[in-house]
Amino acid sequence: MKNLEMFCTSLEPDHYNFIKKLGYIPVGLGSKNFQKGWIRDNSGENISTKNKNYAECTFHYWLWKNHLKNIETKWIGFCHYRKFWTTEKFDDLQSETKDFSSIVLKNVPQEYDDFDVILGKPFYVNQRRTMKFIKKGIKIIMKNPSYLYNQSKRTIKFHFDIMHGENNLNKAINLLDDENKEDFKKYVNTKQYFHPFNMFICKSKELLNLYYQTLFPWLKRCENIFSSKDLQGYDLARIYAFLAERFTSYWFEKNAKFKTMDITYYDIIKKIN
Repeated sequence: MKNLEMFCTSLEPDHYNFIKKLGYIPVGLGSKNFQKGWIRDNSGENISTKNKNYAECTFHYWLWKNHLKNIETKWIGFCHYRKFWTTEKFDDLQSETKDFSSIVLKNVPQEYDDFDVILGKPFYVNQRRTMKFIKKGIKIIMKNPSYLYNQSKRTIKFHFDIMHGENNLNKAINLLDDENKEDFKKYVNTKQYFHPFNMFICKSKELLNLYYQTLFPWLKRCENIFSSKDLQGYDLARIYAFLAERFTSYWFEKNAKFKTMDITYYDIIKKIN
């Protein structure tokens, strides 16, 4: 018996048949013409016009406000059109001869029953190539050259400053509620990893609702400090999604019993063309 409802977000209408054949629910984001059968984030109560800056989080908002209470499966999961949950690690799935549908997660294994949420395997920011840090954040490194040789200093905060604007994470954290502000600040200043892509699988609608109740009011407050005219380029345009990505790791680690699972990259376009 199926115990998982998996929502798969995509920006491309051509991905519909591929996603449906996986047994997943296709979620269309953006302004393209999606045919009947897609779930869209622009009906009911929504923030779909903010998709450029919120990315997949506009769907999470729609789900929270319009559909969460209707879900009846034991687990609720989220993936993207090029990133999928797999119970084993594949470094180059594109070259695998196996049927892709037989590889991706369809049901949550029994070994996860004692956990509240599944997060992706950690992404270690301190292990990125030093030259990339120099290229993206030479001014920050010049202020503290120890970043070059001391990996323990390459925290989530350092990585966010390098990739998404110096001090932007601190500005956002200062707008968090009192219950999370200091804990999240400590988290980003001490951890060298986070669970990526805003992907997770949650067993409780109540837990998911609590997460959304904290996340979205905070991101809304953040809109008051980040001017849309300054959010140019990939690293800044999606800043609310990047903030949510780090916060998701912190919040579920703090509030739930979690276990990790592999997330595998797979290019749908090469499959359907």
